Amino acid sequence: MNRYPIWKYAVIAVSMAIGFLYTLPNFFPEVPAVQVSSSKAGVKLDTALLQSIEESLKAASIPYRGATLDSSGVKIRFDDTETQIKGRDALGTKLGGNYIVALNLLSTSPQWLASIGALPMYLGLDMRGGVHFLLQVDMKAALDKAGDRYVTDLRGLMRTEKIQYAGIAREGGGVVLRFRDEAERAKALFTIDKNYPDLNSRAQEGGGGSEFRVFSQLKPEAQKRIQDGAVLQNIQILRNRVNELGVAEPIIQQQGAERVVVQLPGVQDTARAKDILGRTATLEIRLANEEPGALEAALAGQVPFGSDLYTERNGSPVLVRRAVVLTGDRINDAQPGFDQRNNEPAVHVSLDGTGARLFKEVTRENVGKRMAIVLVEKGRSEVITAPVIREEIGGGRVQISGRMNTREANDVALLMRAGALAAPMEIVEERTVGPSLGKENIDKGFRSVTWGFLVLAAFICVYYMLMGVISTISLSINLLLLVAILSMLQATLTLPGIAAIALTLGMAIDANVLINERIREEIRWGATPHAAIQAGYERAWGTILDSNITTLIAGIALFLFGSGPVRGFAVVHCLGIMTSMFSAVFVSRGIVAIVYGGRKKLERISIGQIWRPGASAPAPAKP
Repeated sequence: MNRYPIWKYAVIAVSMAIGFLYTLPNFFPEVPAVQVSSSKAGVKLDTALLQSIEESLKAASIPYRGATLDSSGVKIRFDDTETQIKGRDALGTKLGGNYIVALNLLSTSPQWLASIGALPMYLGLDMRGGVHFLLQVDMKAALDKAGDRYVTDLRGLMRTEKIQYAGIAREGGGVVLRFRDEAERAKALFTIDKNYPDLNSRAQEGGGGSEFRVFSQLKPEAQKRIQDGAVLQNIQILRNRVNELGVAEPIIQQQGAERVVVQLPGVQDTARAKDILGRTATLEIRLANEEPGALEAALAGQVPFGSDLYTERNGSPVLVRRAVVLTGDRINDAQPGFDQRNNEPAVHVSLDGTGARLFKEVTRENVGKRMAIVLVEKGRSEVITAPVIREEIGGGRVQISGRMNTREANDVALLMRAGALAAPMEIVEERTVGPSLGKENIDKGFRSVTWGFLVLAAFICVYYMLMGVISTISLSINLLLLVAILSMLQATLTLPGIAAIALTLGMAIDANVLINERIREEIRWGATPHAAIQAGYERAWGTILDSNITTLIAGIALFLFGSGPVRGFAVVHCLGIMTSMFSAVFVSRGIVAIVYGGRKKLERISIGQIWRPGASAPAPAKP
C-alpha cells in the first residue's frame, strides 16, 4: 500500500546528488588571492598574461599556491595575507595602468567542481566588510543641462537658417525665442519641429501683442529618456572609477528610478572612495600629428613640442596634438549602431550647435588626416579611437567606426556621453563594515542557523519519535537543496539571507507537523497504520499547498516592491518555500515508504503518543 515508484526514488537520488555537489564548495575555506583584470576594453586576458604574471612572481621570489585564467581575469592564490599584499604590489608595478590588480578571497574547492559550475556563494558586504554608499541622482540638474544645450542649439539653428529673432533665454523649464515678426516666428516653429522632434514647441504672445514668442520644452517621453540615460551613464562612470580602487567584486546597481547603490567589499578608506566616486572627467577631440618623421621621433624618445604620444586600444602608437578642437561638453548624445556602408559596429554622435559648426570647419580643413578622441580623467589621458577624416562632416552628426566590436562600440558610446557625470549625485546613505565585524557576522549567522536546526530537530524527534527523525532528514535535505540552488545562481549571501534560511527551516518543519498530526488523527479514528500513512499525506497536501502559496505571494510582493536587503530576503524566502514543499512531501514520503512500505502487517507506527476521543490519558497507537 505504501510502496513508492522507482522513478520517484530516482528523482530524489538525482536531486540529492546535485544538491550535494553544488553545496560542497561552500565548505572549503577561502584563501587570500590577487585578481588581475583589464581596465580597458581592448586589453586582452590570455595565457601570455598568465605566463607573464607567474614569471614576475618567481622573479620577485614571492611564493604562490597557483594561478588560473578565467573570463573575469587571472587569479593567483597565496598562503597568507602578507604574501598576498607583496604579490599585489609587485604585479601592480609590473603590469601598469592597463590592468586592475585587486585583493580578493577565493575558495579552495577542487578544480573539478569549478569545471561543472559548482562555485561557492558570494558573501555580501555585511559579511566581508567594506563600504556601502547610496547615491541620489539629481534629475532636475540632468534636465537643466539638456535645456542649456538646447539654448545653444536653437541659437545656432536660427543663424544657420537665417531666421531673424530678438532673443533667446531659459524660462519655466523650457527655452523661449522672441521675434518681432509673426512670419519669422512661423518659420522658426516649422524649422524647430523639423530638426528637434524631442521638443514640443508652441506659439505665445507677449509684450502687448508687439512681441511674438516660441516656447520650446522637452516632451515627457524625452524627459524620461534623458533621466533614465543619466542614471545609466552615471553607473557606467562609477564602474570605471571604482576600477581605480582595486576592488575585485564591486556591486554597482540601480535602485529605484533615481538612486544608485555602490558596495565596495574590502575597502575601508571611505575618504578615498568618496573622492573617486565624485571626481569629474572630460572628453577631448584633437588632431593627430602626422608630420613626416614626427611619430618615429616620438617613439625614439623625442616627442615634438605641442604633441603627446599615446597608444590606441589595438596597440598602435598615435601622436596627438595638445590643441583641443572640441570637448565633450559639445556632445548631445552618442549611441552604438552599425556603419551602413560596411555593416560594422560604429558609434553615432550628435553634437550641439556650436560643436557642429566647429566640427564642420575642422573636418573640411583636415580631410584625409586622423582625429583622436581622448578621455582625460584625473590627469591621465587615453585615446579611445583615432579614425581618419574621410570627408567634411556637417549637420552635427558624426559616425565613428573601425576596429571595434559591438561591445566596444557600446563602451565607446557610453564613454563619449559620459566624459563627466551626466547629472550630479549626492551620497544620502553611507555605511562602513570592518573586516572583523564581517567575520563576526558570519560566525553569528551560521551559529544561529545551526542552533535553530539542532533545537528544532531535537524537539521534533522527541515529540514524533521515528516519524520525527524522518522529518529531520527531510529538513536536512531541504537545507541542502536550498544552499545548492543559491550556489548555482551565484547568489550573494547576506545577513537578511541567513535570516530567510532560518525562517525557511521553521516553515519547512511545519509541513511535516501537519502530515504527522494528520496521520495521528487517522489512527485515532480507527484507521490501520498503512491507511493512516496514505490518508495523512493525501489529506494534508491541500493544507500544505494553501499555506505555502499564501506565503509565496507575500514573498513575491516583497521582491517586487522591496529593494536592497528586502529583495535579497524575499529571493531566499521564495526559494526556501519551493524546496520545503519538495522535501517535506516528496522526500519524506519516499523515506516513510522505505521504512514501513515493505511490511504487509504493520501493527503500529512510531509517531509518539496518541490521544483517543474520550480517553483520560494518552494511549499508544494500536492497529
